[in-house]
This record gives sequence, structure tokens and C-alpha cells, in this order.
Amino acid sequence: MKNLVRFVLISGVLVGAFACSASSSSEEAAEKARADAADARVNAADASARGKAAEAHVRAADAAVDAADADVRAANAAVDAADADQRARQVTSPPVRNTNASRARVVIPEGTILRVSLLDAVDSDTSSAGDNFTASMAEALVIDGATLLQKGTKVRGRVINADGAGRVKGVASIQLALTDIMQGTRMIPITTQTFAASAESTQKRDVGVVAGAAGVGAVIGAIAGGKKGAGIGAVTGGGAGTGVVLATKGKEIHYGPETRLNFTLASSVEL
Repeated sequence: MKNLVRFVLISGVLVGAFACSASSSSEEAAEKARADAADARVNAADASARGKAAEAHVRAADAAVDAADADVRAANAAVDAADADQRARQVTSPPVRNTNASRARVVIPEGTILRVSLLDAVDSDTSSAGDNFTASMAEALVIDGATLLQKGTKVRGRVINADGAGRVKGVASIQLALTDIMQGTRMIPITTQTFAASAESTQKRDVGVVAGAAGVGAVIGAIAGGKKGAGIGAVTGGGAGTGVVLATKGKEIHYGPETRLNFTLASSVEL
């Protein structure tokens, strides 16, 4: 009987111990489950916050893209407006002349007269064939309203021939031509018709001198010896007059600085 009572008591203690142990384990499991649930809620909240932040960044990026697109559209509109304005100007305004291109195509036609003023003197008795001289445009060369050569533009010429006046016969003469237009260091070759000039003839003057001398001689001879003396005096006087003519040269041609001469282009020239 005592053994049975002891057995019952021991069994009761064991059952109580097991029961306590099981209850404690359940409580720990429940606590852990509650903690895990709390962590899960926190993580979910964090994830939600991060998602919202990401969405906000996306929206901001989209707004920046839209703003950039708007700027591009505005820039394109400005370009289109400028193009339209330029086209309108081209329609309403005359074309701009390309000065350099027009200069490259400037041509002085054949037959154009170049009016020049000498800078160097030329003379029939001192100049020789082959001598050079310089001159300048006495006036601007204007063709079809365009000034092709300014007044004062320098030109160069050459003496073709120069003959001084003779003592018995022969008249002084000179022949000139222009050879170059001088533009700074640039020399533009040109060809002109020959300018030729001759001095005034002294034939009438020489005849007058001889006749005058013969008349004076006749008077002197008549006084000295009548008709016979007059004839001898005339011959003698005429001989004296011829001597005067032989000793006198004809007129020379003198073209000093600032003398104006005209030359005609023999062929066209491109400037």
C-alpha cells in the first residue's frame, strides 16, 4: 500500500514537471513568433519606405527629362524662327556682292582710253628707245558705273623711239607706250597703242630766213652797183641766210612732269 502511494506521488510530480516544461517551451515559441512578426512588419515598413523613395526619384527623373525635352523644343523653335527670318531677308534684300570675287573678274576692255599724267620727263633729244618712265592716272577709270582704277594709280611706260630735230631737215619726234599698271608690288602687264608726236615743222621759218637774207643782200647790192649789184647781193644774201638755217636746229619735244597724255588699250586686261 505504501509503495502504491509512493508511485502515485512520484508520477504526479513527473507529470507536473513535464507540464511545466511544455508550457515554458510554448511560451518561448510564442514570444519568438511575436518577435519575428514584429521584425517582418518593420522590414515591410522599410521596404515600403524605400519603394516610395524610389518612386519619388523616378518621378523627379521623369520631370527632369520633360524639362530637358521642353528646352530642346524651345531651342528648335528658335532655330526655325531664325531660319524663317533669314529666308525672309533673302527674299526682300538684294544679294550681297562678293567684292573679292568681283575684283578677280574685273576686265578693262580693249579700246579703253587711259588718261595719265607724267611723273618723269621725256624728251625727243635726251630720251632714247628703251628708256622707262612712270605716270599716274590723271582721273579715275570708271566703266558702267564701277571704278576700275582709282585716280593716282601708277603706270609704267617705255620710250619706243626718240629722234631729235635735225639742222637741215628732219622734224623731232617721239613714240611712247604704256607697259604695266602698278598696284603696290604687283605689276599688271598691259599693251597700248603707240603714242606718237612730232615737233612743229620749221620749213616755213627757214624759207623766210633765206628770203629775208636775200632781200637785204639785194638792197645792199643795188646801192653798191645798180641792177648787177642787186643780183649779186641777192645771191650773196641768200647764201648768208642758208648759213643761218644750217646753224639752227628745229624744235624739240619736251614732255615734263604733270604733262597729260592719252593712251588707248590695244587689248583687254584683267585686273
